[in-house]
Amino acid sequence: MYSDNTLTPREAVRLCALGTLAAGALNYSALAQEVRHFTSHILGPSLDVMGTSIELLKYEGLVSAAEGKGLEDDALLTITDDGRQQLTTLLTARIRAQSNDMNKLIMALKFRFLHLLKTDDQLDQIDLLLEAAEGEIARLESLRSHNGDGETLLVDWLDHDIEALRGRITWLEEMSERLEKEGA
Repeated sequence: MYSDNTLTPREAVRLCALGTLAAGALNYSALAQEVRHFTSHILGPSLDVMGTSIELLKYEGLVSAAEGKGLEDDALLTITDDGRQQLTTLLTARIRAQSNDMNKLIMALKFRFLHLLKTDDQLDQIDLLLEAAEGEIARLESLRSHNGDGETLLVDWLDHDIEALRGRITWLEEMSERLEKEGA
């Protein structure tokens, strides 16, 4: 993780792989295909992300081969207890307050696997996402106030992004309320 307890690209791939295996065992090639499919549809093709080897998960004891002798294509992989602990750690990592493709991937992964956490942990993650969105609004509003002296396309673009972030905040607050009701 980065020093601010946010995920690196390598850890985003780990989160995707471990979360996918938490839903059920898959063979190596199906897992690799699922990770590649999900991450490339959020980020587009990325050698930085796809260069991370899923094979390391087995060597680190986060997954095991239930069938087969290793990581050949027909080996059925399952998540281990250590893998579940690592999944929880990755799912509960902070989100950076800037908007970029990696953050988009990490947020998508959090929402894909959020149900694997306890309700209190889910609510904590929503709070982190709210905090990140609010920080992003503050950053964009600061830029807008500095560059908003005239009718510029930049101001229009910033207003659009700020409005989208406000919509995300409303949606996250509604999700939080729904989870609190379900958890009560």
